[in-house]
Amino acid sequence: MERIDLNNKTLLVTGAAGFIGSNLVKRLFKDFTGTTIIGIDNMNAYYDVSLKDYRVDELNKSVPAGTTWKFVKGDIADKAAIDALFEEYKFDVVVNLAAQAGVRYSITNPDAYIQSNMIGFYNILEACRHNPVQHLVYASSSSVYGGNKKVPFSTDDRVDNPVSLYAATKKSNELFAHCYSKLYNIPTTGLRFFTVYGPAGRPDMAYFGFTNKLLKGETIQIFNYGNCRRDFTYVDDIVEGVVRVMQGAPERKNGEDGLPIPPYAVYNIGGGQPENLLDFVNILQEELVRAGVLPKDFDFEAHKQLVPMQPGDVPTTYADAAALERDFGFTPKITLREGLRHFAEWYAKYYQQ
Repeated sequence: MERIDLNNKTLLVTGAAGFIGSNLVKRLFKDFTGTTIIGIDNMNAYYDVSLKDYRVDELNKSVPAGTTWKFVKGDIADKAAIDALFEEYKFDVVVNLAAQAGVRYSITNPDAYIQSNMIGFYNILEACRHNPVQHLVYASSSSVYGGNKKVPFSTDDRVDNPVSLYAATKKSNELFAHCYSKLYNIPTTGLRFFTVYGPAGRPDMAYFGFTNKLLKGETIQIFNYGNCRRDFTYVDDIVEGVVRVMQGAPERKNGEDGLPIPPYAVYNIGGGQPENLLDFVNILQEELVRAGVLPKDFDFEAHKQLVPMQPGDVPTTYADAAALERDFGFTPKITLREGLRHFAEWYAKYYQQ
């Protein structure tokens, strides 16, 4: 592994107004000095844009002395814009988090996924090829495991059975990256994130959507009759993993044929503790009451409905993150209750003050 000191480096974070992206930039501000950090995001209206504006405002207010921060409103699917950015800044490390997210939306709006997740990622790879970088880190997803029955999911498992277009685009990212690592000796690391949650997260995620619905007195639907299990991973744990991986690029070396052995790696980042959806909903309810988001006498049972599985969903996600611990000395630590408590407290402050 090639160690990379991120101090005094020029970094690109795509999807910087997104949930994970904005938290990553905040962490880079805190941990490294003398950096130039460029964030790009297209600020699309897939969910409430004011939440993205809020995240960018928070970043703009917290730039430390000695750090250069610039936010660019732009789309990674715009090849000319990406090429110009790389040409201007000559990035040392790139973290590609920009993507059209969501499994269910990919069933009704496939075009958005092809543009962002396929063409956008291709543009990033091409830019890294023509403006060599020390490391390209990119977001994959636990959804690549599809309907795999063997748990926990290991990066050694075959992932040839995606059950949504979103999952297929993320798997294709890994294939693209492998190809570019092999052909052009670009060190790439893909990170399969498992159900990320936390304050200022994505409103389309269950914990956030449930909260909005319960507040309006609407009924929440719990899929697969509550028998789904999810490996929830708190956003700070995800960011911790990303920051560590950024600093350890797969080593460039040649094989016996004199050609590059692809400097390519893929890791899971997940809590390793799958939670039953019903337990998750119960903890969320308790924390929403504790934070004062919902009244103490709220009748939860009247607002819960157990329904069948949805197309594109999988019954269980469960990360085997042993490789991450072996190579980077890190395993996610934050419990579901602690994480949902942070979310509930943020929600109360953001929406109810």
